[in-house]
Amino acid sequence: MDRSALEFLKKLAETPSPSGFEQPAARIIRERMKGFADEVRTDVNGNVIGIVNGDAPLRVMLAGHCDEIGLMITHIDEKGYVYFAAIGGIDPAVLPGQMVEIHAEKRLVPGVIGRKAIHLMEPEERGKPSKIHEYWIDIGAKDKKDADKAVAVGDPITVSRRFLELRNNIVAGRGFDDRVGAWTVVETLRRMKKARPKVGVFAVTSVQEELGLRGAKTAAFGITPHVGIAVDVGFASDYPEINKKLVGDVALGRGPILHRGANINPVLASLMEKTGRRKKIPFQIQAEPRATGTDANVMQMNGAGAATALLSIPNRYMHTPVELVSLDDLDKAVELLVATLGELKPGMDFTPR
Repeated sequence: MDRSALEFLKKLAETPSPSGFEQPAARIIRERMKGFADEVRTDVNGNVIGIVNGDAPLRVMLAGHCDEIGLMITHIDEKGYVYFAAIGGIDPAVLPGQMVEIHAEKRLVPGVIGRKAIHLMEPEERGKPSKIHEYWIDIGAKDKKDADKAVAVGDPITVSRRFLELRNNIVAGRGFDDRVGAWTVVETLRRMKKARPKVGVFAVTSVQEELGLRGAKTAAFGITPHVGIAVDVGFASDYPEINKKLVGDVALGRGPILHRGANINPVLASLMEKTGRRKKIPFQIQAEPRATGTDANVMQMNGAGAATALLSIPNRYMHTPVELVSLDDLDKAVELLVATLGELKPGMDFTPR
């Protein structure tokens, strides 16, 4: 991964943009795409769409969502303590003691998620996670009047940002689900621009995936792709307490994940697997016996349907502030997408046989 691509990933990972409030990430993505896309546009929901060869008869939609899970203020009590609800699938067990940023109207307001000190807990309270509405954020306010000067009900909240480079090309950060997917589709567009593919490529950094795949649904309606490839994160099983019988044998550094199941078009899946093997691009396989819960789901069901696939980046500790991914897996994901796009041609038949 070259320095420019790494800096873009770091900048994207450190830009807080909870679902429904993706504009900060979208601005960074638009600026990046302007350097190599034929056209960059933003739709009414906030999806950013970079287009190369848009008039080609076969349209391919790449989708990686740019939103992340977060919190939202629901109540400010008389003492100035801030209460909140989840935006997306938050695990309450990872919240106590976190530093957070409240996205107020004019600035980011720092705070911490408080909890009763362990010394003051009854024995039966210790070790038990509280419910999310039992936590609060302390912004240092004197009282409600003071807090109201800084924040308001409805303000979104994210855990404080940090991008951490670990050993063996592994990085940690908040919101890799799915900033790494957004990064992958943008980087794919950049690397394949010179090849001028025979198909139209629409690289979409979709919004509100964590709230029900909402952005990809409307983007697909506008694009009407013949082929749709979602790029998301997948469950790694190479750390303690993970049952490989449930999620398969997936490890960081062994390449991206390709999936098999009802949400995946078998013709497209076979093409991607054969391309990976021929080009010696490592990949892993994961079973998907149900709908994937990713942007591939809504692309598949758009209009009269599209041939869909899912390419995932192995991820440890998903939906926590310390998600881990491998930079090598990201590079290989881009390589596989670029190679696959080179194999697609107008008139291809994706009808299952």
